[in-house]
Amino acid sequence: MSTTTTEELSATTLLRFATAGSVDDGKSTLVGRLLHDSKSVLADQLEAVERASASRGQDAPDLALLTDGLRAEREQGITIDVAYRYFATPRRRFILADTPGHVQYTRNMVTGASTAELTVILVDARNGVVEQTRRHAAIAALLRVPHVVLAVNKMDLVDYQESVFAAIAEEFTAYALELGVPEITAIPISALAGDNVVDPSANMDWYGGPTFLEHLETVPVSHDLSHCHARLPVQYVIRPQTAEHRDYRGYAGQIAAGSFRVGESVTVLPSGRTSTISGIDLLGEPVDIAWTTQSVTLLLEDDIDISRGDLIVPTKDAPATTQDIEATVCHVADAPLTVGHRVLLKHGTRTVKAIVKDIPSRLTLDDLSLHPHPGQLVANDIGRVKVRTAEPLPVDSYADSRRTGSFILIDPSDGTTLTAGMVGESFASPEPVKDEAEDDGWDF
Repeated sequence: MSTTTTEELSATTLLRFATAGSVDDGKSTLVGRLLHDSKSVLADQLEAVERASASRGQDAPDLALLTDGLRAEREQGITIDVAYRYFATPRRRFILADTPGHVQYTRNMVTGASTAELTVILVDARNGVVEQTRRHAAIAALLRVPHVVLAVNKMDLVDYQESVFAAIAEEFTAYALELGVPEITAIPISALAGDNVVDPSANMDWYGGPTFLEHLETVPVSHDLSHCHARLPVQYVIRPQTAEHRDYRGYAGQIAAGSFRVGESVTVLPSGRTSTISGIDLLGEPVDIAWTTQSVTLLLEDDIDISRGDLIVPTKDAPATTQDIEATVCHVADAPLTVGHRVLLKHGTRTVKAIVKDIPSRLTLDDLSLHPHPGQLVANDIGRVKVRTAEPLPVDSYADSRRTGSFILIDPSDGTTLTAGMVGESFASPEPVKDEAEDDGWDF
């Protein structure tokens, strides 16, 4: 058998990052400038932007149009949807998520940053740190994004003053550190003029740090899989039942974390049954080992009742199963989430009935204080919830695994996503209070 190292090697050169900020802070312009100055824009794309800009009476190309592709976005001059862009430099490959700044679309920032290893939070140098800046910083901390860049934009409109940049950087850094953000890098830029985006600025000789692109190319991105908890959510059971594969029974899915090896003892959750990996198929070829993000098929020595939604884990590193989940959540639906709310909880490939037993607290963004027992969470609120599921689930702490420590709550009536949840402690919470409310028959 052969070992597979291509994905492991290429992963070290890939950075996923997201941009966030308030309306008109210049996120799309920054992304457009980054793509343009790094020679990542095709000639026909640039010509289309030039034509669109000219038709709107603009003298110079509006680089924001490179990412604002929806008709409503161009008409209103704002970002609504998450725009993904793929580009590369000689030093690294990038997957960029340009997320909306309007409060109404904060939920899309959660989507874009959920898989990011770095989040760029833009601030208008004229306005400084505002409420939406704090909200985005809180979401980055909540999602455990390891690197945060504070891009102080529109420095040209404040005459490139160092004192303006220093005051904003100091205020934001103090706030983000209180949230537990592990690393913060502040960079003064002008996306419109191109200062410190790809090339160093001649207008800010007082700044001795890296340009925006240089930081993206050199920020350390950890892909050490040896300390991850290996997890494989089963998506599909493969039973060809052909003459060639009469006894073939494989369990297919994308490895959420860690690695699996042939000969390794594994446990299937929530049933708790154990077996040994007899083979691993990757792209139709047998391999000895498979890593996170690879889509594989595991073969086991024993015939075990396994179906979609089950989780295969190493026996020596199996998480506990529970029906009581406490998590920090960001509520993304227009309708509020209330105590007693009947929901569906989707964790990995498994979806179960659940009920919201308590909402212990809601986070106040201004001073990071906790409002105890608010009774409900409305759109864009961040708070703590306690959920009781109808079936036991094998959940990890989000701090240990972003994939298997996260879940979403779904409205069972129409399938709308209500809430994105992160299991375990993200912010301090008040003492739990016993919920004595009636369960209306949903007593799990």
